[in-house]
Amino acid sequence: MVGLIRHPDRGTYLFDTGYDAAFLTETASFPERLYRWTTPVTIGPDLEWNAWLSDQGVVPADVAGVIISHFHGDHVAGLRHLSGRPVHCSRDGLASVREAGRLRSVSRGLLAGLVPLDCDRRATFFEDTREVPLPAEFAPFASGRDILGDGSLLAVELPGHCPGHWGLALRNREDRPILLAADAAWSTRAIEECRPPPRLTTSLLGDTRRYRATLERLHRAHTGNRELLILPSHCARGAAYFEGCSDAA
Repeated sequence: MVGLIRHPDRGTYLFDTGYDAAFLTETASFPERLYRWTTPVTIGPDLEWNAWLSDQGVVPADVAGVIISHFHGDHVAGLRHLSGRPVHCSRDGLASVREAGRLRSVSRGLLAGLVPLDCDRRATFFEDTREVPLPAEFAPFASGRDILGDGSLLAVELPGHCPGHWGLALRNREDRPILLAADAAWSTRAIEECRPPPRLTTSLLGDTRRYRATLERLHRAHTGNRELLILPSHCARGAAYFEGCSDAA
């Protein structure tokens, strides 16, 4: 899923881009086709880029920039539609796309062809932005990186899933604290029960020890801050709950 954030002064920002037909193009041949086999995807007309944006009342020109949680193919396939827009991401994450060979990249969920080369010059790296304290509602996460410089969108490092994996802390129009957790957990239930994926999965993509430490912190944040809403990217239950209790992102 994609986070659609309407900033009151700066315009519309996307948190990741989700799938796009470019994913099918990039996985048409080997070794990249292995990626499509292990994570099959169908992109219907309702999921075409302009169609789902329009469904949210957004035209492409409205998008002021994109915040990338990490560079797995299912999170960056739509970058080709955002030419010229600012890209906010992790330096380590972008480096992981550029440095690995094709077979190694596929095994780590990366497709270099989905990340246009001009992203390197358009990127503002989380690591270079100002570090600020997080509000108490996000504890035990203590600090974030001020992406826009106004304290509204704070990148939070959530290590373990893959190199350069970050989430995003913000408040909606109702002043509810929200943590977009990307793939630091697969589901709300996993956070509630502190249940990690199999070690084989986390070891292949990233660092099992760091992943489990991050998941444990998400569990503590969930149990200790009842107003905090943590939204993993792949959790339909969490998304449905958010849409049901709020009309503002």
